[in-house]
Amino acid sequence: MHKNMISYMCTALLGAGLLAGCQSVNPERASSWQQTVFERARLYGHRNWIVIADSAYPAQSRDGIETLATDADQIEVVRQVLATLADLHHVRPIVYTDAELPYVSEKDAPGISTYREQLAGVLGDRPVQVIPHEQIIAKLDEAGATFRVLILKTDLALPYTSVFLQLDCGYWSAEAEQRLRTSLGAGKAK
Repeated sequence: MHKNMISYMCTALLGAGLLAGCQSVNPERASSWQQTVFERARLYGHRNWIVIADSAYPAQSRDGIETLATDADQIEVVRQVLATLADLHHVRPIVYTDAELPYVSEKDAPGISTYREQLAGVLGDRPVQVIPHEQIIAKLDEAGATFRVLILKTDLALPYTSVFLQLDCGYWSAEAEQRLRTSLGAGKAK
């Protein structure tokens, strides 16, 4: 790999909080899923998706959907992916979680309460869209027909815990788009 690219990746990964301590950084030793997220996030734009999934999440068959096993803690993967996206100006994530998650009981899934608390801490004050799991899967399937989807499988073994990130334009808001569309409509009426 070109030395300047390695230096750039190292700096970007450090800025995203993905690697620790300057002395111990070796970008060639960064995990392959972290490198893939960094590379894909730079290429992706609005309408692409990144999914941080539990270990039982299925590998989908659409050509546009890429699945990687991270062998990593899900909360840490969510944290690192959000940090990577935060360093990019061209995209911002719209966060989705399963509507079923708040209803999964500790009796049926020991550790789910702790997971929900940890996830809330990582997501902070970001708005979260909550919809049924099957509807999110349908959205991914539809998106995968035209746009790229990256699924990061983690080692988590709790149901309905996947975090879905639909990428949106980072420098153009929905409000700005609405104003533009209103202006276009007004222009046509003249």
